[in-house]
Amino acid sequence: MTGSGPLRDGFHAARWLEPLITELGTPGERGVIPPAAEPAIREAVGEVLESIPPRLRRARPPELPELSQPQVLRHYLRLSQETLGAAVNIDIGLGTCTMKYNPVVNDVVGGDPRVTRVHPNQPPETIQGLLRILHALESQLCEISGMDAFSLQPAGGAAAIFTNASIMRAHHKRNGEGGRRDEIITTVFSHPADAAGPATAGFKVITLYPGGNGYPDFEALKAAISDRTAGLILTNPEDTGIFNPRVRDYTEAVHAAGGVCAIDQANANGTLGITRARELGFDLCHFNLHKTFSTPHNSEGPALGAVGVREEFARYLPVPVITRSADSGYRLDYDRPHSIGKVKGFLGNVGTAVRAYAWIMAHGAEGLRTVAETAVLNNNYLARKLDEIRGISVPYGDAAGYRLQEVRYSWEQLHEETGVGTNDVKNRMLDYGVNSYFTSHEPWLVAEPFTPEAAESYSKEDLDEYAAIIARVVEEAYTDPQQVRSGPRRSSISGMDDGPLVDPARVVTTWRAWKKRHST
Repeated sequence: MTGSGPLRDGFHAARWLEPLITELGTPGERGVIPPAAEPAIREAVGEVLESIPPRLRRARPPELPELSQPQVLRHYLRLSQETLGAAVNIDIGLGTCTMKYNPVVNDVVGGDPRVTRVHPNQPPETIQGLLRILHALESQLCEISGMDAFSLQPAGGAAAIFTNASIMRAHHKRNGEGGRRDEIITTVFSHPADAAGPATAGFKVITLYPGGNGYPDFEALKAAISDRTAGLILTNPEDTGIFNPRVRDYTEAVHAAGGVCAIDQANANGTLGITRARELGFDLCHFNLHKTFSTPHNSEGPALGAVGVREEFARYLPVPVITRSADSGYRLDYDRPHSIGKVKGFLGNVGTAVRAYAWIMAHGAEGLRTVAETAVLNNNYLARKLDEIRGISVPYGDAAGYRLQEVRYSWEQLHEETGVGTNDVKNRMLDYGVNSYFTSHEPWLVAEPFTPEAAESYSKEDLDEYAAIIARVVEEAYTDPQQVRSGPRRSSISGMDDGPLVDPARVVTTWRAWKKRHST
């Protein structure tokens, strides 16, 4: 069996069968009883509801859970024990997301009251220290990417891509070409938001498919370019882990046609300190600070997709822009007539920015490059381990060269020989205590895909254990495929449902809707 790491044969996740919090408690039960208002305050304030029109008042109190403090604590601790989060397992399986260790010391810094208790409307002169950190982080990201200005406003990668598409739109409109330049080119193995973002901004999206090397042929790009081309938005390396070595040719071709080029650097963990967006010919870029820069994902938020631009596009950045002068220190500049406006409330996800700043300061320039080198080393070490396991293949093979921070593998052979597919392997791996949602992005151009990403914070022992778990599950697939297909059995939830993630017939979004459905 490939892999020398220990197998968690005795693992069993906590299974509390915990009800929804709205199903717990007793009417009238309270965790906190606020004191009644003092007579003097009542007399001064009067009847507070009189200023609210009757039509805006609730007919009855909201149906909030009624629980004691111990019940609330118990409920959420039990749910936390049922979760295979990044801090309790080898979270290599969630490819393209760079699930790495988030240093606890950065949580201490980001949780400082001088960060968390700042009022959103607090005057800039009272938060000079915080503004200094944010301004410094923007400068660091400029150095890392080669860009001239940054915004920390967008709340995640998709928001950053939408922001860059909006900047492209504003740029062409200012040049008098907004009505004609209505097409954005991307690639199918870029992040899906590289198509969704510009589509949301009103562009028609042209998607290029891979050639024999795993990335689109240059001739395919040239055929897609026209006088309607507004720009190019792509991920490099793409979600296959393949770096497009001709990317400079791509950006030059788009520029020659009058387009603008943006790179999605959410996959920067293998290029940090080695390549820069500017030298690749890009005008715009973004980093996901909750990936490469090691801030928590936190169940889809609070993310931060920092947007960087060359000088000629800085006028379009979202407001406010943090500026600095010798006289007034740091201030928030809202007087930006060409700005695309607001993309996030107030200063954005400030705690995330502070954590990323702390992480960069701890590493320094040499340390950031070491992050990329170690991530690439880890990925290729794991690739050699997985290459020895039956049933796995690597699409595009040697034509693409070695991969950077991840690899898009395929279980097609395993599925043909055993009937066990990627979802089955994923579910069974939960029984060994690792989270392996590695089917990654749609569409499945790679049959039965999985995309592990071995970030730099994983040890050789971690990689060996992960490879050993995969080898064990594959061995089970060939000897007793039903054992794999029926997994997980030792997880907090058994018999995982791999149907559509969003099915209107099954999904509800509010407690009231859930009650209505289950009362019929």
